Amino acid sequence: MSFFLVFLAIALVGAVVWVSLGRRARSTGEPLPVLLDGGFDQPPANLPPVLLPADARPGDVDRVRFSLGLRGYRMDQVDQVLDDLRDQLAARQQEVEELRARLLALEEQSAGNHTGKSDDESAGVPDLGEAAPGKGSR
Repeated sequence: MSFFLVFLAIALVGAVVWVSLGRRARSTGEPLPVLLDGGFDQPPANLPPVLLPADARPGDVDRVRFSLGLRGYRMDQVDQVLDDLRDQLAARQQEVEELRARLLALEEQSAGNHTGKSDDESAGVPDLGEAAPGKGSR
């Protein structure tokens, strides 16, 4: 019961301080203290960043080590590495999709050439399945 009363007293004192600071800020036009108006600023990084190579491989991800902070890994380092990894994976996914689209276009062109003369042949594009003129096939 005494623990509850102590907690209630601390909460009551905190509420009175909060209300008085709010009224003072409204009456004088002064902004609230920094701690009450948005919290702390982001601390400056004092350790070198942990970076992945430009084209990361699974072994590179396995070798990444983060510095331990007060409560575990440094969140800013982990976030940076995860952002870089996400960007690299997105770029590779886009490249894979572009290559698949080119492969499908070449397959369609090849299928069109086998059934008859396509528009690409009439435009002067050689068929990739046939040997180039002047060179013997092996």
